[in-house]
Amino acid sequence: MWIIKFFEVELSTRRIAQQVGLSYHTAFKAITVLRLAILVQLDADLLMTGEIELDESYFGGRCKGKRGRGAAGKTPVFGILERNGVVKVEVIRDVTAKSLLNMTVKTVRRGSIVYTDKFRSDDALMFCGYWHLRVDHEKRFASGKVYINGREGFWSDVKERLAKFHGVSKEKFPLYLKEMEFHYNNRSKNIFNLTVQNLCGLVPDLL
Repeated sequence: MWIIKFFEVELSTRRIAQQVGLSYHTAFKAITVLRLAILVQLDADLLMTGEIELDESYFGGRCKGKRGRGAAGKTPVFGILERNGVVKVEVIRDVTAKSLLNMTVKTVRRGSIVYTDKFRSDDALMFCGYWHLRVDHEKRFASGKVYINGREGFWSDVKERLAKFHGVSKEKFPLYLKEMEFHYNNRSKNIFNLTVQNLCGLVPDLL
Protein backbone atom coordinates (compact mmCIF):
# COMPACT_ATOMS: atom_id res chain seq x y z
CA MET A 1 0.00 0.00 0.00
CA TRP A 2 2.86 2.39 0.77
CA ILE A 3 4.43 1.69 -2.61
CA ILE A 4 1.13 2.59 -4.30
CA LYS A 5 0.85 5.73 -2.16
CA PHE A 6 4.33 6.90 -3.14
CA PHE A 7 3.59 5.99 -6.76
CA GLU A 8 0.50 8.21 -6.55
CA VAL A 9 2.60 11.25 -5.61
CA GLU A 10 5.14 10.33 -8.33
CA LEU A 11 8.22 9.69 -6.24
CA SER A 12 11.12 8.17 -8.16
CA THR A 13 11.76 4.45 -7.76
CA ARG A 14 14.96 5.15 -5.84
CA ARG A 15 13.10 7.37 -3.36
CA ILE A 16 10.36 4.75 -2.98
CA ALA A 17 12.94 2.04 -2.27
CA GLN A 18 14.48 4.22 0.44
CA GLN A 19 11.12 5.03 2.02
CA VAL A 20 9.88 1.42 2.26
CA GLY A 21 13.25 -0.20 2.98
CA LEU A 22 13.49 -2.34 -0.15
CA SER A 23 16.27 -2.81 -2.66
CA TYR A 24 16.06 -0.67 -5.78
CA HIS A 25 15.58 -3.78 -7.94
CA THR A 26 12.62 -5.01 -5.87
CA ALA A 27 10.97 -1.57 -5.82
CA PHE A 28 11.51 -1.21 -9.56
CA LYS A 29 9.78 -4.54 -10.22
CA ALA A 30 6.82 -3.46 -8.05
CA ILE A 31 6.47 -0.11 -9.83
CA THR A 32 6.71 -1.82 -13.23
CA VAL A 33 3.75 -4.03 -12.25
CA LEU A 34 1.75 -0.90 -11.39
CA ARG A 35 2.60 0.64 -14.77
CA LEU A 36 1.63 -2.56 -16.57
CA ALA A 37 -1.69 -2.56 -14.68
CA ILE A 38 -2.35 0.96 -15.96
CA LEU A 39 -1.52 -0.09 -19.51
CA VAL A 40 -3.86 -3.10 -19.39
CA GLN A 41 -6.80 -1.08 -18.05
CA LEU A 42 -6.57 1.80 -20.56
CA ASP A 43 -9.61 2.22 -22.79
CA ALA A 44 -8.15 1.54 -26.23
CA ASP A 45 -11.51 2.11 -27.93
CA LEU A 46 -12.07 5.61 -26.51
CA LEU A 47 -13.21 8.04 -29.21
CA MET A 48 -12.48 11.73 -28.67
CA THR A 49 -14.79 14.40 -30.00
CA GLY A 50 -15.29 18.17 -30.05
CA GLU A 51 -12.17 20.34 -30.26
CA ILE A 52 -8.99 18.32 -30.63
CA GLU A 53 -5.32 19.34 -30.58
CA LEU A 54 -2.75 17.21 -32.43
CA ASP A 55 0.99 17.52 -32.02
CA GLU A 56 4.10 15.37 -31.84
CA SER A 57 7.13 15.66 -29.62
CA TYR A 58 10.56 14.04 -29.34
CA PHE A 59 12.09 12.40 -26.30
CA GLY A 60 15.52 11.09 -25.33
CA GLY A 61 18.84 11.40 -27.10
CA ARG A 62 21.92 13.13 -25.76
CA CYS A 63 23.54 14.33 -28.97
CA LYS A 64 23.92 18.03 -29.56
CA GLY A 65 22.69 19.50 -32.80
CA LYS A 66 19.29 19.72 -34.41
CA ARG A 67 16.30 19.63 -32.11
CA GLY A 68 12.67 18.73 -32.80
CA ARG A 69 11.69 17.19 -36.13
CA GLY A 70 14.55 15.30 -37.72
CA ALA A 71 16.69 15.22 -34.58
CA ALA A 72 18.89 12.12 -34.45
CA GLY A 73 18.48 9.59 -31.63
CA LYS A 74 15.10 10.93 -30.52
CA THR A 75 11.91 8.91 -29.96
CA PRO A 76 8.88 10.45 -31.71
CA VAL A 77 5.63 10.53 -29.74
CA PHE A 78 2.26 11.57 -31.15
CA GLY A 79 -0.30 13.15 -28.87
CA ILE A 80 -4.02 13.84 -29.20
CA LEU A 81 -5.67 16.12 -26.65
CA GLU A 82 -9.40 16.70 -26.27
CA ARG A 83 -9.93 20.19 -24.88
CA ASN A 84 -11.40 19.98 -21.37
CA GLY A 85 -11.16 16.22 -21.72
CA VAL A 86 -8.59 13.48 -22.04
CA VAL A 87 -5.28 12.93 -23.77
CA LYS A 88 -3.81 9.96 -25.63
CA VAL A 89 -0.12 9.52 -26.40
CA GLU A 90 1.69 6.84 -28.40
CA VAL A 91 5.27 6.15 -29.41
CA ILE A 92 5.36 6.08 -33.22
CA ARG A 93 7.90 4.82 -35.74
CA ASP A 94 7.91 8.04 -37.75
CA VAL A 95 5.96 11.27 -38.31
CA THR A 96 4.80 10.49 -41.84
CA ALA A 97 1.28 11.43 -42.90
CA LYS A 98 0.27 7.76 -42.83
CA SER A 99 1.39 7.21 -39.23
CA LEU A 100 -0.25 10.37 -37.88
CA LEU A 101 -3.46 9.87 -39.84
CA ASN A 102 -3.87 6.24 -38.76
CA MET A 103 -3.75 7.14 -35.07
CA THR A 104 -6.04 10.15 -35.56
CA VAL A 105 -8.69 8.14 -37.41
CA LYS A 106 -8.66 5.45 -34.70
CA THR A 107 -8.90 7.98 -31.86
CA VAL A 108 -10.92 11.01 -33.05
CA ARG A 109 -14.55 10.93 -34.14
CA ARG A 110 -15.21 12.21 -37.66
CA GLY A 111 -16.70 15.70 -37.75
CA SER A 112 -14.49 16.93 -34.89
CA ILE A 113 -12.54 20.19 -35.13
CA VAL A 114 -8.84 19.37 -35.29
CA TYR A 115 -6.12 21.93 -34.57
CA THR A 116 -2.50 21.39 -35.67
CA ASP A 117 0.59 23.38 -36.54
CA LYS A 118 1.74 23.85 -40.15
CA PHE A 119 3.49 20.48 -40.45
CA ARG A 120 2.64 19.03 -43.90
CA SER A 121 2.09 15.48 -42.60
CA ASP A 122 -1.29 16.73 -41.35
CA ASP A 123 -2.49 17.72 -44.83
CA ALA A 124 -4.74 14.67 -45.33
CA LEU A 125 -6.95 15.38 -42.29
CA MET A 126 -9.42 17.50 -44.24
CA PHE A 127 -10.10 14.57 -46.59
CA CYS A 128 -11.01 12.23 -43.72
CA GLY A 129 -14.04 14.05 -42.35
CA TYR A 130 -12.39 16.51 -39.97
CA TRP A 131 -12.58 20.29 -39.73
CA HIS A 132 -8.86 21.06 -39.90
CA LEU A 133 -7.51 24.41 -38.67
CA ARG A 134 -3.82 25.34 -38.42
CA VAL A 135 -1.66 27.75 -36.50
CA ASP A 136 1.63 28.91 -37.99
CA HIS A 137 4.11 29.18 -35.11
CA GLU A 138 6.50 31.19 -37.25
CA LYS A 139 3.95 34.01 -37.18
CA ARG A 140 1.95 33.50 -33.96
CA PHE A 141 1.20 30.91 -31.28
CA ALA A 142 -2.56 31.43 -31.34
CA SER A 143 -5.29 32.95 -33.46
CA GLY A 144 -8.51 33.02 -31.52
CA LYS A 145 -9.40 29.40 -30.76
CA VAL A 146 -6.82 28.12 -33.22
CA TYR A 147 -3.91 26.97 -31.05
CA ILE A 148 -2.27 23.84 -29.68
CA ASN A 149 -1.12 25.34 -26.39
CA GLY A 150 -2.85 22.65 -24.36
CA ARG A 151 -0.99 19.94 -26.21
CA GLU A 152 2.35 21.73 -25.88
CA GLY A 153 1.70 22.36 -22.19
CA PHE A 154 1.20 18.64 -21.71
CA TRP A 155 4.52 17.87 -23.43
CA SER A 156 6.30 20.36 -21.20
CA ASP A 157 4.76 18.81 -18.08
CA VAL A 158 5.67 15.27 -19.17
CA LYS A 159 9.30 16.19 -19.84
CA GLU A 160 9.57 17.93 -16.48
CA ARG A 161 8.17 14.88 -14.68
CA LEU A 162 10.40 12.46 -16.58
CA ALA A 163 13.50 14.49 -15.70
CA LYS A 164 13.42 13.26 -12.10
CA PHE A 165 13.98 9.67 -13.27
CA HIS A 166 17.43 10.66 -14.64
CA GLY A 167 17.05 8.70 -17.85
CA VAL A 168 14.51 6.11 -19.04
CA SER A 169 15.36 3.17 -21.29
CA LYS A 170 13.68 2.99 -24.71
CA GLU A 171 12.14 -0.34 -23.72
CA LYS A 172 10.45 1.06 -20.59
CA PHE A 173 9.68 4.53 -22.00
CA PRO A 174 6.17 3.61 -23.30
CA LEU A 175 5.18 2.52 -19.78
CA TYR A 176 6.31 5.83 -18.28
CA LEU A 177 4.48 7.67 -21.05
CA LYS A 178 1.23 5.83 -20.35
CA GLU A 179 1.64 6.60 -16.66
CA MET A 180 1.69 10.32 -17.53
CA GLU A 181 -1.40 9.86 -19.71
CA PHE A 182 -3.13 8.06 -16.81
CA HIS A 183 -2.33 10.86 -14.34
CA TYR A 184 -3.57 13.55 -16.74
CA ASN A 185 -6.82 11.77 -17.63
CA ASN A 186 -7.62 11.15 -13.96
CA ARG A 187 -6.40 14.49 -12.61
CA SER A 188 -9.69 15.11 -10.79
CA LYS A 189 -9.96 11.56 -9.38
CA ASN A 190 -8.35 9.56 -6.59
CA ILE A 191 -5.20 8.11 -8.19
CA PHE A 192 -4.55 5.78 -5.24
CA ASN A 193 -7.95 4.08 -5.53
CA LEU A 194 -7.72 3.85 -9.32
CA THR A 195 -4.25 2.30 -9.10
CA VAL A 196 -5.50 -0.32 -6.63
CA GLN A 197 -8.46 -1.09 -8.93
CA ASN A 198 -6.14 -1.44 -11.92
CA LEU A 199 -3.87 -3.75 -9.96
CA CYS A 200 -6.78 -5.91 -8.80
CA GLY A 201 -7.94 -6.11 -12.40
CA LEU A 202 -4.81 -8.16 -13.18
CA VAL A 203 -5.72 -10.77 -10.58
CA PRO A 204 -8.16 -13.49 -11.75
CA ASP A 205 -11.27 -14.18 -9.67
CA LEU A 206 -10.62 -17.57 -8.10
CA LEU A 207 -13.79 -17.68 -6.00
